[in-house]
Order: sequence, then structure tokens, then C-alpha cells
Amino acid sequence: MNADTTPFAPAIDAHVHVFPERLANAIQRTLTEETGWEFPHRPTREATETTLADAGVERYIALPYVHEPGGARSLNAWLAERAAASEPLIPFATVHPDDEDVGGIVRDAFEAGARGLKFHCPVQECAPADSRIEPALDAAAEYDRPITYHGGTAPMYDDSPNVGAEVFAEVVESYPDVRVNCAHMGTYEVSAFVGMAREHDNVYLDTTFAMSTEAEQTMGFDPSTIADDTLVELSESIMFGSDLPNIPYPYRAERAGLLGRDLPTETYRNIFYRTAEEFLGVDA
Repeated sequence: MNADTTPFAPAIDAHVHVFPERLANAIQRTLTEETGWEFPHRPTREATETTLADAGVERYIALPYVHEPGGARSLNAWLAERAAASEPLIPFATVHPDDEDVGGIVRDAFEAGARGLKFHCPVQECAPADSRIEPALDAAAEYDRPITYHGGTAPMYDDSPNVGAEVFAEVVESYPDVRVNCAHMGTYEVSAFVGMAREHDNVYLDTTFAMSTEAEQTMGFDPSTIADDTLVELSESIMFGSDLPNIPYPYRAERAGLLGRDLPTETYRNIFYRTAEEFLGVDA
């Protein structure tokens, strides 16, 4: 392990994607068409876990999502099977807002071992507190499972009515006992999401994409606008994440910017490990 990764490892990566190979390849092709990004990481579980292990990542949260109704049960079951064969993989579940028996799908996934729930609000066209997914949110509250949302406007969703701080605040207020994470530091409304994390113990943010050394080039966001003092103050609400394998740069870029800030050791341990444990609600 390189010396400059010592404050990083051991780490939990709170934002990774593991999909069946055909779907994984299709997602990368679509992202390339929409953004022009090229991906150096192969989208297989084995390749992803090798990259993570080489960096010093002990555990990672695998976040599924479905683009259309009818596919959540099979995707959740597929991921649960991979988790059973992979010590570092912590599986989340997904459901589509237009599925039949939204609550039942989520409860079955939790009973099968899913540790949380994932929604990609702009892709699935549902707001964080959308009435169609209330049964899923109720299940998360019942089972004490956290939820990760793509709830911000970055990198291409400024026109979506389903993202942004205002609509995210609805789920925070409606489900105060459910731990909710807005991915990508809430970009591009970082100040508003940071404010929510400051005011609400159940609000988390992950650093995915937004804090990488490539953030300005890939998503037009300057990580330096988030002060060191903010990371120190909110280190118990901020988790490291990467979006691996769907990142158009080497994995080390996700941590290099954070490590270059020379933050206190306690801050690093929180961001790179402890906060993810708290978010999961279990000893990871």
C-alpha cells in the first residue's frame, strides 16, 4: 500500500454499483452517449472488488436501481446472491415507483439481507417522498434501513422536478427516523444539503464524484468550495463514495483530493469508515 493512502485505509466505499454484465455495459454505454465519458474500469464484480481491495477498501455498499417497473425483484435477488459469495459486498435493494406491491418487494429484499434502499430519482422519475414509494419508505422505517438517493441536480438533471434540496427536504421532514443519504454531496445545491446535514441527524451526504480531483472537468463542480472546516464539522454525516465502476478516471482520484487536504485523523476515520457504519446502523 502506498504511504499516501494510509489515512484512507481501511475504508468503506458507500457508493458502488454492481449489476449483471449486460445491464452494466448498457449503463456505461448510455453514460458515454450522454456525457462523452470513457470508463477505464470494467463493470464486473470481480474487477470492482480487485480495485477496491488494492486501495484498502474493506467493505462496500452496492447500490442497484431499475429503470422500468417489473425488474426490481430479480435484480434484488441477483445482488443478494452475489453478496452471499462476497465478504466485502453490502447489498442494498431497489424498487420502481410503478411496481406492483412496492412495499412487499422491499420487505422481501430486506428479509433476504439487503441492508438499505436505493433510488435514482431523476432516472426513476420519482421524488424522494413520492407517494408511489411511500410503502417502501415505510418498510425502511420499520426495518431501520437507510436510503441512498440520487437527489441532487448534478450532473445533468437541472430540469428534473424530482431532485433538489426543496423536494429532498420533504422526505427528511416526513421520515425523521429514517437515515437518508443524498449522493454526490447534493451537487449542485451543496450549501442547502450541507445545511440539512447540519440541522438533521438523519441526513447524510456522500463524496462521490463531487470531491474527486476530476470534479471540475467531469461535472463542473469545484470541490474547494467545500471548506475544510465543513468536512471537519460534519465528518459524522459525510461518507466516502466513488460510483465505481462508472467513473471516467482512476479510482485513486476519488480519494486524492480529500487526502490532499491534510485533515485531522479523526475526520478521515469518520469520512472513510465510521460514518458509513453509522449510516448502515450496524457494525460493518
